[in-house]
Amino acid sequence: MQTMNSTDGQMGDHMASNMVSSTDVNGTEVYSRAGDHLGEINHLMIDKSSGKIAYAVMTFGGFLGIGTEEHPLPWKKLSYDTQMGGYVTDVTSQQLTGAPERSDNWFNDRDYAKRSHDYYGTSPYWM
Repeated sequence: MQTMNSTDGQMGDHMASNMVSSTDVNGTEVYSRAGDHLGEINHLMIDKSSGKIAYAVMTFGGFLGIGTEEHPLPWKKLSYDTQMGGYVTDVTSQQLTGAPERSDNWFNDRDYAKRSHDYYGTSPYWM
């Protein structure tokens, strides 16, 4: 994983670190367990009270930015794979496209959060 060197603004390789900057997570590829490319992480949603990462908002589908979809995936569904150079999940592309509907204010909707976590089979981030 690449991280930004704060002294000269150049990208540096910090593979040995257990820490990663959120700017480096943004844009990281997401793969299925079978190695199929599912999309990439656009940004993270962090719970202000606990500091826990709640969701990785993924972009997937489309071509050259046209028809691209965004979908929040519970952070607990992702694990970083150093061999793949990206995050891996057991979620399929069919599950992503069939995920629960959400409103524009989904990040403040506890009902959506419960449905989403139930759908993906994870415990909610606030527990």
